[in-house]
Amino acid sequence: MTFAWYGHLKLAENAWFSKLPLIGVIVFSWLVAFFEYCFQVPANRIGFEGNGGSFSLLQLKVIQEVITLVVFVIFSFLAFGTQLKWNHFLGFVFLVLAVYFIFKG
Repeated sequence: MTFAWYGHLKLAENAWFSKLPLIGVIVFSWLVAFFEYCFQVPANRIGFEGNGGSFSLLQLKVIQEVITLVVFVIFSFLAFGTQLKWNHFLGFVFLVLAVYFIFKG
């Protein structure tokens, strides 16, 4: 989803992509997102404890959010040169604590 939501901002630097109307950018993003859904939906279905998996609904959501944030940080660093600051690292510490407390129970 990171590339679907934010990749178009980087792709706008390319002449061919910057000429697309907004609806073209939306369709492009949805096509990219479609492939993530093809993996995420089955993973949630298989991993959910109600279907024989080992994760609660809350745990699945926390896993998804942490993966999304890690991928976003890597993407923003590589694609846009975003610099990480102390408050970002502190936020990551709190995310790790959130994962700990969600999985503790």
